[in-house]
Amino acid sequence: MTPRAEERVVPDNNISGVNADDTNNVTPDDIEAGRLLFTQACQFVIGCARLDQVPDMTLPEVAFAGRSNVGKSSLINALVGHKALARTSNTPGRTQQINFFDLGGRLMLADLPGYGYARAPKAEVKQWTGLTDAYLEGRANLRRILVLVDSRHGIKDNDRSVMLALDKAAQPYQVVLTKCDKVKVGPLQDRVASATEELKKHPAAHPEIALTSSEKGTGIPDLRAALRALALPT
Repeated sequence: MTPRAEERVVPDNNISGVNADDTNNVTPDDIEAGRLLFTQACQFVIGCARLDQVPDMTLPEVAFAGRSNVGKSSLINALVGHKALARTSNTPGRTQQINFFDLGGRLMLADLPGYGYARAPKAEVKQWTGLTDAYLEGRANLRRILVLVDSRHGIKDNDRSVMLALDKAAQPYQVVLTKCDKVKVGPLQDRVASATEELKKHPAAHPEIALTSSEKGTGIPDLRAALRALALPT
């Protein structure tokens, strides 16, 4: 993939007025630095079905985790400004490996297999789960895991299981509410308040929740800015 012109992000008025704490301390300079990082070439590196295929730990890394069909691949595509860098599907459980993407030689993005898809064969679910668990526990350069939660449903039990495992492994993570354009302001405020209160019980959780819509571009500049702070400097 080659660098490309930045796509114009149109704010989604559907969530105006919802308090997302992570945007309170973001400056215009932070937004611009994040924009510049995500205009860099983003290259697919490898898809790993086994732990011994995972690339060397040469870059800071951010992993995207979440239930099947929560919008992980769509969020990655929105961040980098490509419609098809990470493969998306309406079929839950399509991502069956860890897919790695090198962003400008400054940050590695890891798209993890979705969890919570009961229709997948048990042997495959066990393989994905084992691979993901081993990766998350042993990845020293992993700076943050983004735990994506569908804003229409809020945090579910399988999300809580992942969060508890990350607490135990002392791996820092941040909850990202996806598909916020699908929820009215009132219910979305309730989701944010409920998740914020729940995160206080999790020692490895980032206290600030990100609100995003890959379709509308909502929250994408702020999330880019937050991830830029984790990347190698220019």
